[in-house]
Amino acid sequence: MVNTLKVTLLLVLSCCLISCSAPHVEHYNNSSPEFNFKRFFTGDLQAYGVVQDFKGELTRKLVVDMHASWDGNKGVIEEDFIYDDGQTQKRIWYITLNSDNSLTGTAADVLGTATGESAGSVFHWNYDVELPYDDSTLTVNFDDWMYLVSANRLINRTSIVKFGVEVGQVTLVIEKL
Repeated sequence: MVNTLKVTLLLVLSCCLISCSAPHVEHYNNSSPEFNFKRFFTGDLQAYGVVQDFKGELTRKLVVDMHASWDGNKGVIEEDFIYDDGQTQKRIWYITLNSDNSLTGTAADVLGTATGESAGSVFHWNYDVELPYDDSTLTVNFDDWMYLVSANRLINRTSIVKFGVEVGQVTLVIEKL
């Protein structure tokens, strides 16, 4: 019993240390190409991706058709999700670009306001979402890291977190059409 308690305590402390060691977006200041959110998310885009559970096992595949438009520093990004099981979902983001290189966004299934910022070739933002789960919903945190690979392609890695524990991941390749 004492050994089990020690192992559990060691695992909890290790997880805390690992979560504290995540890089800040400023770590990527000198990376290139430079990520400009408005420039990338303009016009038609398409994403291809996978969802994995906490063990890393594939649970779903998806395609997302997107259209983004801007009026000054205010943008709208429409996302139409199509999952491999035939389920569809729509999310419409209302984005505001701020003068300090930060961004805020809202959507119907996002609780509160998403906040993010970019540095170099990387954009990071964080938000809480209500996901459909059985006959109800489940509130989880999405921690998105977008890495611009070229002017027309980025990789988005999302950690899905519940009660401070990663319960899944989404990996997307997003391309400008």
